[in-house]
Amino acid sequence: MDTKQLIIYRNLEYQELFEEFAGLLEGAGERKDAGSQESAGEQERAGSREGAGSRKDAGSRKDASGREAALANQLIELAVTYGFEGNLWHCFMAFCLANNENAYSTTCEIQGGAGGSLDQLARRDFAVFKDLFDRDIRVLGGPVWEMLAAYKPARTDSKVFNKRIRDRIVNLAVQLEQAADVDAFQRLVVDFYREFGVGKFGLNKAFRVVEKENGQQVIIDPIINVEHVYLDDIVGYELQKKKLIENTEAFIRGKEANNVLLYGDAGTGKSSSVKAILNEYYHQGLRIIEVYKHQFKALSDVLEQIKDRNYKFIIYMDDLSFEDYELEYKYLKAILEGGLGKRPRNVLIYATSNRRHLIREKFSDKRELDDELHNNDTVQEKLSLAARFGVTIYYGSPDKFQFQKIVSVLAERYHVNLPEEELYAEANKWELSHGGLSGRTASQFITHLLGTLVE
Repeated sequence: MDTKQLIIYRNLEYQELFEEFAGLLEGAGERKDAGSQESAGEQERAGSREGAGSRKDAGSRKDASGREAALANQLIELAVTYGFEGNLWHCFMAFCLANNENAYSTTCEIQGGAGGSLDQLARRDFAVFKDLFDRDIRVLGGPVWEMLAAYKPARTDSKVFNKRIRDRIVNLAVQLEQAADVDAFQRLVVDFYREFGVGKFGLNKAFRVVEKENGQQVIIDPIINVEHVYLDDIVGYELQKKKLIENTEAFIRGKEANNVLLYGDAGTGKSSSVKAILNEYYHQGLRIIEVYKHQFKALSDVLEQIKDRNYKFIIYMDDLSFEDYELEYKYLKAILEGGLGKRPRNVLIYATSNRRHLIREKFSDKRELDDELHNNDTVQEKLSLAARFGVTIYYGSPDKFQFQKIVSVLAERYHVNLPEEELYAEANKWELSHGGLSGRTASQFITHLLGTLVE
């Protein structure tokens, strides 16, 4: 077993830990074999050695003990971070396999498997992993490794993954440790890639764009904590939700679908609707990438990174609008129109805005246009951005009756026990000083009651 001979599964996220722990297990196995073959006389002579040799052995054992403690610490830290339980070494290796994006794993994600030389090369790597799975960390000796071979977490959630993802990795670890041979091991890994995907896009649902080195490097980073809002949580706006569902479902099924602009008054549920769509369709391969206005230059790089993945991506732009002097809209317009580089079929843009026309216009613009030779072209350029969204959905503020309906539904959902007349009277007073009639105001009012009502 030599992890340095791995061909496909190189450059793991925790490569150093992987190699050090594999080496530790291999060394422990060799010592065990050597010890079992050593004659009684040799053991007696070894036990009678004195002086510098014994001091050297003692120092060596101390170094080894410190190394083992450091590796155990790293496994425990990862267990707390990712929510591992059971055999932590097996969970760690299952995570490495589930998280490593390489030629083989991404091919299996897209095609459900790989053939030819790629399949054979991967099998060589899986033979190494199978050997590592077959090694018992309890051979290292001591109560610590007994505990890490059957680790019981203090809590079952994860700092990084939701419980569903954590369970998938833990279950994969259990299945792999029970694999009868290398072929069975490989089938389990391929089945995981086909069903759940691989890497950050397989293990997460939402992402943000991070630019490094002055924008020269564009990284798509997972968002750890995603708000768990669903369409049923949004009271009212049934027609709006229906239009959003129809377009998204067409997109998920691989049919033609449009970019979407959700516009209207503040606090009416536009952003919540997009988050809810993600949570509703995440299990069908939907992912969302949040991009801010100042990052529009990076859109081409983002599309390049996701165009060949087996997921449907929504590029999400929240609270989108431009001042008349801002030119970032030109980058967005180029993506919406396709330009020379066609927008990938697995990508749509969903944007929210408080304005129907995304580029602010002022009366001074009219005076400037009077002096411009082709003033109609300038007007059309500013107005045409919103027209590039094939579906526009309006979210208007609720009237008084609708507002009270939202308050009533939320009060029942969160078990706020107030007489209806008192509830509505307090809600009406609240909205006058907290932003007016909107779903957000109603939600904030209920939150206020939950924090102040005497139980």
